[in-house]
Amino acid sequence: MTRFSITHRTEYQYSQPVTLGPHRLMLRPRESRDLKLLTHQITTTPPSTISWSQDVFGNAIATVTFDKPADRLVIDSAASLEHSSAAWPVFPIAASAINYPFSYSPEERTDLGALLSPQYDDPMGRLSAWVAGFVRSNPTDTLALLKDLNAGITGTASYQAREDEGTQPPGRTLDMGRGSCRDFAVLFVEAARLLGFGARVVSGYLFNPALADTDSTTHAWAEVFVPGAGWISFDPTNRQMGSFNLIPVAVARDLAQAMPVAGSFIGAGAARLTVAVRVTEQA
Repeated sequence: MTRFSITHRTEYQYSQPVTLGPHRLMLRPRESRDLKLLTHQITTTPPSTISWSQDVFGNAIATVTFDKPADRLVIDSAASLEHSSAAWPVFPIAASAINYPFSYSPEERTDLGALLSPQYDDPMGRLSAWVAGFVRSNPTDTLALLKDLNAGITGTASYQAREDEGTQPPGRTLDMGRGSCRDFAVLFVEAARLLGFGARVVSGYLFNPALADTDSTTHAWAEVFVPGAGWISFDPTNRQMGSFNLIPVAVARDLAQAMPVAGSFIGAGAARLTVAVRVTEQA
């Protein structure tokens, strides 16, 4: 069992006072069998009214509303949690799914729905051909296939942090040979769906012991549904399988559905954004 502390500050500076619209926040860590949330608090400057809800994926959504104009908006999220994921997990995959290809049950296919469907056009078959190269035989070991795909992304493209919002289409990541963790997560999910797997993207945090005393960033990875084992985490940026040191906040069909902070303002003031994240291990 490991205890983590997370602080996440989002700050907007405006050149003159603006009217702040409602902001949608996805900052609360997602509880599970492996993650117990001990405390979580959101505070804002200027003060706001906070209401809570859940989206279709069961993610916690905080909606904050403001009463008066401001030339500065600060959103602080602070959480402490216990994490019990194993570094080398063993997954109890059902006998029917040990080898690929396999078939989901009718109920599973219905429930997975759009998580089975590729989201991006691939008119020249560039992505499909790349994905097919990971299928070594028919049949082949399911978990080995997913592990090879996970490792193959950084074997094809190099990591490059990007400050701009959004993600690259998977084909662009392949063509450019570089991408951020968001781009790698989207590429992995799209590739898994092309192979017939139910897959979703995850937004959250990564604890990296090498960066324990420095500012970190938000992180993105993927999950694949495998009968018997359920949702298995794959982090292509770090070639990791399993949720060890991964702290999920939101799962979604598309990463745009899991933005940590989304909102608007009315006014002529230009906005400057800074984000500071720190994930530390508590004694």
